[in-house]
Amino acid sequence: MGGDGKVFTLAEVAGHNNAKDCWLIISDKVYDVTKFLEDHPGGDEVLLSATGKDATDDFEDVGHSTSARAMMDEFYVGDIDSATIPSKTKYTPPKQPHYNQDKTSEFIIKLLQFLVPLIILGVAVGIRFYTKSS
Repeated sequence: MGGDGKVFTLAEVAGHNNAKDCWLIISDKVYDVTKFLEDHPGGDEVLLSATGKDATDDFEDVGHSTSARAMMDEFYVGDIDSATIPSKTKYTPPKQPHYNQDKTSEFIIKLLQFLVPLIILGVAVGIRFYTKSS
């Protein structure tokens, strides 16, 4: 490995976030990928967008080959102090009470769902009976 095992903080690594000096954090290790920016198959924007944070998920989601993983060794510069990386929190939506928009009770709605078709049927039968007798 290229690094001497130095431990970096997230703030130190986050300062290396441009095309002339680009460091990434992947699996609690720090990599200086500046020389690889031009050769990266996905383009340099992909790597630059992953700076200043833990890029492990970004790296794993792509599904890199074993040769790509082996190539990482030459860019290794040290480890990250995991205490400086903020923990991920799962988003939970706020609890909201059930809101009945039209303010009618459910009983009235169910009653109307039963009565309206009956009324329509009664009117149809009445019209049919009235027109037949004339």
